[in-house]
Amino acid sequence: MTLVKLTTVAVLALTLGACQSFFQPNMRKPLEVKRDAWEHIKPGCSASDCPLVNIDTLHFPGEPQLDPIIERGLLQLTRDGDGAAVPSSLKAYEDAFLRSAESRHSTYLQAKVREQHDGLVIIELSSYLDTGGAHGAPGRAFINWSRQQEKVLTLQDMLVPGQEATFWKTAEEAHRGWLISSKLDQDAEFVKTWPFRKTPHIALTYGAVVLKYDVYAIAPYVMGHVELKIPYPRLNGVIKPELFPGRG
Repeated sequence: MTLVKLTTVAVLALTLGACQSFFQPNMRKPLEVKRDAWEHIKPGCSASDCPLVNIDTLHFPGEPQLDPIIERGLLQLTRDGDGAAVPSSLKAYEDAFLRSAESRHSTYLQAKVREQHDGLVIIELSSYLDTGGAHGAPGRAFINWSRQQEKVLTLQDMLVPGQEATFWKTAEEAHRGWLISSKLDQDAEFVKTWPFRKTPHIALTYGAVVLKYDVYAIAPYVMGHVELKIPYPRLNGVIKPELFPGRG
């Protein structure tokens, strides 16, 4: 092949590569996020303690398929028990709540971007329901959205096959570390009353894999939503390597 032909082939290859890069989404650039927040009180109520609904959610113009996932995640936090039905929409939930709510009753739902890195969007969902008791009922959840795969990652999506037991063993070690750092390991009654448990709330944040717990899961209400953090090096061979920050 002549030099001219070689040069032509090389230029064509570079051009095609540049075109491919141009049309692929830039995973290092965060997705655009638009906040959508509102607060409504019970229609016709003019008192100082009217029932209210406060909703603070997100929209992703570049990936609109995320919007209904976020809405459904928030609505799942409103369920009163595992068998309860999920409302059809945020508007339907608001209408139903305000129809039956009494004075001082309130409900809060929030979605926020915790992090964006390596083609992942980590969304934290929060809820708080106050029906006039001694304290309200808070809830939490995570959404790990993979832009490459265009799906929400489950724990099975995150793990190397066959490594679930090792993952939870490592999480239990992180729990022991939390007890020691909090000096709770010295309280035998606390250790007995609040043993380690698994949690469905797992986030692939940049600095560590985060496990978040509902109140009363591994600690009393006053301690809030406990977070355990597992550094990625401790999960070598457990978490899929492409999900390690910087490797995607």
